[in-house]
Amino acid sequence: MHIVLVEPEIPANTGNIARTCAVTGSVLHLVHPLGFSTEDKYLKRAGLDYWHLVEIYHHDNFESLRLKYPEGTFFYITTKARKHYDEVKYGPNDFLVFGKETKGLPESLLRANKDYCVRIPMISGARSLNLANSAAIIIYEALRQQGFPGLK
Repeated sequence: MHIVLVEPEIPANTGNIARTCAVTGSVLHLVHPLGFSTEDKYLKRAGLDYWHLVEIYHHDNFESLRLKYPEGTFFYITTKARKHYDEVKYGPNDFLVFGKETKGLPESLLRANKDYCVRIPMISGARSLNLANSAAIIIYEALRQQGFPGLK
């Protein structure tokens, strides 16, 4: 599985997601620009001693990521989707795409991919969950559907 963070802004969220990638064997893709330095102490602290277990790729923009994986299935996580995250079938090489903490994913990207947009259900009036929590919820659902491959 692949987790994609498009222009993440908060280093601790990215560090926590990197840790989730490490323990699940998922690949982390960071789409620039980042809102922090990869040398940030909060990023490193959140990932603790798991960094050697994380396969991380950096991309200049989202389009370059898509071009590198033309056969990939991309799911876009947004509060604006109709479909819940557990209503789709995830494959072992799918990409879970998350937007920046303050704005989410660009509207143009969501409109162009509306059949692949999913959301986490929440009470009415709630804006969103924390990015790291959202990534953990959805990656574990995707892995559950696949029988938790490689995990014990």
